[in-house]
Amino acid sequence: MSIQILDQPLEEKVVTLLGVSWEQFKAIEIPLLDNREVKLTYLAGVLEIMAPIGDKHEYVKSTLGLLLEAYMREKELRFYKRGGFTLEEPGYASGTPDESYCIGTNKETPDIVIEVIVSSGSINRKELYKPKKVPEVWFWKSKELGVYHLNSDGEYEEMARSNFFPDLDTALLLKYLDYPDQYDAVNDFTQAIKSS
Repeated sequence: MSIQILDQPLEEKVVTLLGVSWEQFKAIEIPLLDNREVKLTYLAGVLEIMAPIGDKHEYVKSTLGLLLEAYMREKELRFYKRGGFTLEEPGYASGTPDESYCIGTNKETPDIVIEVIVSSGSINRKELYKPKKVPEVWFWKSKELGVYHLNSDGEYEEMARSNFFPDLDTALLLKYLDYPDQYDAVNDFTQAIKSS
């Protein structure tokens, strides 16, 4: 099977299919496993196929990761970058975050997953990570950063700050994430952390 993505003025192209069984999803997934240009997300019969078209998604994703890693290094917090690997609950959910991190020790399930959303699909992305009990899910969308913590009721609730980084102001992250130059953003952010 060959997939061709036409050049469009959008940042991401999203196609949503309803009523897709788990078996159908897995059959669609097989020929796309090595295709980094297509991201599949499945939740309870809904399949979302996303293809980033511009570089905004990758730029935001990589810059946010670099800033967060600079913070953890500066604060001497042990972390393990897990990247974007598929978290799956067979028969129900399959999703690949843009970045993920384990804090303190390396674990099978990351402590934090990060999603960069340029074009919204129809899947509630917080629901993807509930089966694996991911403690925190971060969403960047429209120059805003939402941090959601899994509470004792098994629901994600928005928090002003990360439970893992209570001293990290998300507004500060956003300020440097908006820099036009990634290198300068990380350097200036690191200096700001040192002087605080």
